[in-house]
Parts: sequence; C-alpha cells; structure tokens
Amino acid sequence: MDQISLNYEASAGDTHKQVVASLPPEVVQCLENARFLHLATCTDNQPHVALMNYTYLPSSPYSSAPVIVMTTNPASKKTNNLVANPNVSLLVHDWVSHRPPTQGRRPSGGSPGPEHRSSLAMLLANLNTSAVSSISATINGTAQLVERGSGEERFYRDQHLENNTFVDSDTSNPFSNQRPQRENGGGEGDGAGGNENREPFVSGDDVRVILVHIKDIRTSDWKGGVRDWVLMPAELGGNDAGSAAPAAVNGVR
Repeated sequence: MDQISLNYEASAGDTHKQVVASLPPEVVQCLENARFLHLATCTDNQPHVALMNYTYLPSSPYSSAPVIVMTTNPASKKTNNLVANPNVSLLVHDWVSHRPPTQGRRPSGGSPGPEHRSSLAMLLANLNTSAVSSISATINGTAQLVERGSGEERFYRDQHLENNTFVDSDTSNPFSNQRPQRENGGGEGDGAGGNENREPFVSGDDVRVILVHIKDIRTSDWKGGVRDWVLMPAELGGNDAGSAAPAAVNGVR
C-alpha cells in the first residue's frame, strides 16, 4: 500500500480563520467523543499540563455560549496558576494512536519492541488508523473558579458528576478502566478514584469548579491540515457554524 503523503500547513499564523457564533460540528464531535482532555496553565513562564475529566455544555442557564466544566483540588498547582493567569489552553482529540514497530531498540533502551508490547498495544497497532482518526482541537479560553456555595456551582458540579460517573463493570473492554491519574501520587488533579458511583473529585466538599469560556479553536487533522475559528456571539458578528442544538451534556441527554 502506498504511503499517504502528509500535508503539513504553515501554522504560525491564522489558517483559514473563520469567525463563528457556535462551535464547528467537527469540534463538537471531538468534545463528545473524547474521554479526557489536557489542560495547560502557565505562570512566571512555567507551563503546567494536567490530564482532566471534563464536561462540555453547549449552553446552560448561566451561559448562552458553550463552556467546559472541570473540577480541581483548591490547593493544586493548576488552581494557583489559573488564579494568577486565567488564560488557559485545552487539547482534546478523539483518535486512537499507537507507536508503530521500529527497526531496533535505542541504545538507552527506549520504547519496548513489538515482542514486549501488551496485547492492547498490539491491538492498537493493527487498527486502521485512517479509519479511526479524526481531528485534534486546541481550545483557548479564560478560566474562572465558580463561586463557592452558589447555585451556579451546584448546577455545574451536578452536570459534571452526572457526565463523569462511569460503571466499569465490563472487564472485556480494555478501555473501561482508563482514568486520568492523580498528580504527585494522588495529591492533585481531578483523577477519579474511590466509589464507582460517586467520584470524590467531583462530589467532595473541598473541590472547586472550573469554568472555561471558549475564545478560539484550532483543529488539526491526521494529515496535518490546520483550521482556525474565533468564537463570537451572533450579535457581535459571528456566523453560525452549524444548526443549533439543544443543550446537552457532552452531546448526550
């Protein structure tokens, strides 16, 4: 089979930028399909990235614009960072990726060769990547800690809890127990743990609710094609990126 040539586009500037009033359908699909995202915060020129559970809401009683909900330990590094600098970047993707076999091992040992890979890794290696790959989306926005004890906090916490309560009873599914790990051995992050029906990272009294207001989005497909969007309400000049959909959690009622 011939190799498909990659089409790397210049991505230093704005690429095919569009101003839209709602998220593009492909970005919505990506947010609906993915289980986790990466949250990047930064202060004093020191970036910090954390793997997070999340909830995407197209709209809510508190916002007509789409938002992304997360929760965090109030003493976490990401909390301190976003208080000092509310500008955040999120990376979410809905493809399955794998490291293909290499010709040989690196002198340092490097990644394990095919003979040492798990059955799951071999399964992924045999997948038709072009069939399962879609896009990755980098979402830039501003983050806020929702006021403690407010009705808004209760609403977003309940939505996030409902969307991230998983029953991992299907042991035949190799992905059923995938969860983001707590940072520093369990001291930070919103990684799940404990009771399968009540996740403490959401329901604990001390957790803070993070609300990310989306400003702009960049997507990249598996061939390197890049597109940019700026999210702007229709009354301010945004164009509808697709037909309006009723509010739902990660696209599911």
